[in-house]
Amino acid sequence: AGPREGAAEAAARAAATGPRRVRLSLSRVDPWSTMKLAFLLSVGLGVMIVVAAAVVWFVLDAMHVFADIQELLVSIGSENFLRLMDYLQFDRVMSFATIVAVIDVLLLTALATIGAFLYNIVAALVGGLHVTLTDD
Repeated sequence: AGPREGAAEAAARAAATGPRRVRLSLSRVDPWSTMKLAFLLSVGLGVMIVVAAAVVWFVLDAMHVFADIQELLVSIGSENFLRLMDYLQFDRVMSFATIVAVIDVLLLTALATIGAFLYNIVAALVGGLHVTLTDD
């Protein structure tokens, strides 16, 4: 009965004193895990960019926006601008969205990793980020 009485007393004491608070400091971020997480998140963002570009293109095409723009350019006699409509074809839009997604993955992964290194340098100077956690 001894260990159970101790646990009951500890629970009663915790209930009487309120929630337990713990002060912690985030003094180091692992750059390798930051790079892996940033890579996965940026790949997800890249997929969303490509899918969003496809959805927007299909919606605009279903609303006949591209055809209306082409008719307007023909009616005002701007054959030079008709060449710009070639860049609004689906395959070119998807190629551009894919290039943007790849650049996004590379840049976000590199910037997050550099950010982790910079955080570690600054945390070594000022002590890191202080956080107070409570146990409700």
